[in-house]
Amino acid sequence: MPSSRFILNRIFLYAVAIALAVWTLAPLYLIALAAFSTKEAVFQWPKLFLPTAFSTETMAFFVGSTGVLDSVKNSIIVALVTVVASLILGAPGGYALARFRFRGKDAIQLGFLISKMFPTAILSVPLAIAFLQMDLYDTLWGVALMHTAMALPFVIIVTAGIFVGVPRDLEEAAQTLGCNRLQAFWRVVMPLTIPGLAAAAIFTFVLSWNEVFAATILTLRNRTLPAQVLSGLSGSPLYYRYAGGFFMILPAVVFIFAIRKYLLNMWGNIVR
Repeated sequence: MPSSRFILNRIFLYAVAIALAVWTLAPLYLIALAAFSTKEAVFQWPKLFLPTAFSTETMAFFVGSTGVLDSVKNSIIVALVTVVASLILGAPGGYALARFRFRGKDAIQLGFLISKMFPTAILSVPLAIAFLQMDLYDTLWGVALMHTAMALPFVIIVTAGIFVGVPRDLEEAAQTLGCNRLQAFWRVVMPLTIPGLAAAAIFTFVLSWNEVFAATILTLRNRTLPAQVLSGLSGSPLYYRYAGGFFMILPAVVFIFAIRKYLLNMWGNIVR
């Protein structure tokens, strides 16, 4: 029989978990509730926690606004390019930090962390000038390049920690059986690091999807959804803002759930 202290600890743990879940999900629920209510219901007070009527009027108004659908397409393209580029560049970098010893390794790792200390705001003018000179201003490739630069230090650090957790003996065994280092990396190490790569992909996608400052500075016509919403936020009605908030949340949640199954399945395989 479990002791009373163990039961109390479990109850406290579940209570904290439920409280954190409610704290996180309650704003999302209220935004979704307002997004699928009538325009008049958005201004209703007191707010009803349970929906009384379902309406797509607010969402239709937002989707029909000028530039919204184009900005959604731009955000998806930029986020996917950022994820692919960050993993292609970051995974080998993390592997090098995890497997090789070389001069300046600690300084490089510290440099990755220091790069995250600089806010994008202080780099806005130099970035705009540099992108104008490279003909990347107001292009999706320019925004994706900026987002990749923002996500790359995190991806390298995370994947380095994942590669450290994969035993070196597995690679050496694969090499003794006829694989070269690249084949051992691709066939042995990569399948075991999919959980870490999935976590890095989730972070990178969410970072790119929600990033607004750089996208606003570096674009005028080809804007991502956050930049498009921000540009019209001051003069837009309240129901437009609720619908925009829900529309910005939804794709990131869908992407997380799509990646989540690989994350949990591979964790289960590793644990077994």
